[in-house]
Amino acid sequence: MAVFRGFDTSIRSILRICLVVVVVLITAYLVYLLQKPIAWLVIAAFLAIAVSGPIAILSRHMPRGLAIASVYGMLIAFPIILLVLLLPPLVSQAEDLVNNFPSYAADVTQFVNDNETLSGLNEDYDITGTIEEEAQKLPEKIGDATQTLSDIGVGLVRSIFALVTIFILSIFMVAGGAKWIEQFLENQEPEHAERLRRAFEHIASAIGGYVGGALLQATFAGVVSFVVLSILGAPFAGALALIMAFGDLIPVVGATIAATLVGIVLLFVNFPVALIVWIIFAIVYQQIENYVIQPQIQGRAVAVQPIVILVAVLFGSTLFGVVGALLAIPAAASIQIAVREWNDYRRAVNLGVEKPAASSIIQPEPG
Repeated sequence: MAVFRGFDTSIRSILRICLVVVVVLITAYLVYLLQKPIAWLVIAAFLAIAVSGPIAILSRHMPRGLAIASVYGMLIAFPIILLVLLLPPLVSQAEDLVNNFPSYAADVTQFVNDNETLSGLNEDYDITGTIEEEAQKLPEKIGDATQTLSDIGVGLVRSIFALVTIFILSIFMVAGGAKWIEQFLENQEPEHAERLRRAFEHIASAIGGYVGGALLQATFAGVVSFVVLSILGAPFAGALALIMAFGDLIPVVGATIAATLVGIVLLFVNFPVALIVWIIFAIVYQQIENYVIQPQIQGRAVAVQPIVILVAVLFGSTLFGVVGALLAIPAAASIQIAVREWNDYRRAVNLGVEKPAASSIIQPEPG
């Protein structure tokens, strides 16, 4: 009988392991299929936690519903106002660039011909001839951009749909998130509920600190850019600096895109000196920001070591792109908080100060 009982136990253990493996594989496959809505939920949760601080402050002076509407209204209005103010002059500058490109190509040809070394290279490879030929074709190719603009429009509609969905999810989370957490904590043992509540509060504080740090970093980038653009004599330097500040909020690619837009404007300001100076400044500043300013600001804001922040951003951006870079720092802070609370809990259990969770108690098998 003992032999049969042991054989039966082995069969049950094997079946249990197989079942666990099947469940894990099915879960992983479902996560893969639902990766887009899961990413939207994560971003919505991050946004909800980020705006909870301003909403709490406004809620002291107005109804909470009005506070939520005010904060999300400002989030929606800011990029729209920015586009309305800056898009027309940027489009105008781009049109001027296209129309004046043939004259720029002629200037380059004149410069090359006046230089003995460059003139010799030009005779061998006909560089300026190719540039002038393509410059003459450039205005005619504007009409060919219709299909490209159409594709951009389709992508823009999809992005707007995603943003609207994320905003709606975030609003629901802000409105009912506190109640959901309290209901979850009510089902826990009192000592565990207190520890979980403390962990949730620390995570929310870390995410709020991250948002504050990102705003401080973007403000610094905008101020430095304004100084440089003013020295270069750029038109509407304040608006261009605002583009740099807004782009700096987008990890990995935001600052580069903003610097490129500003560079287009600088094509018409003391060309090519202003453009060259701006390119050098943008490259140097971005490296300093990525490896010095951001780790220092975010390290103090979320209480995470700068080296951990740098590694988290590199890993997050490599694995998940812009979204990974955006969530890398708060994710690293949350993991650090969770590990710290778990270590404190295990230490308390070992000292007998706190009872272990029921799930961690090994139940003896009958028999």
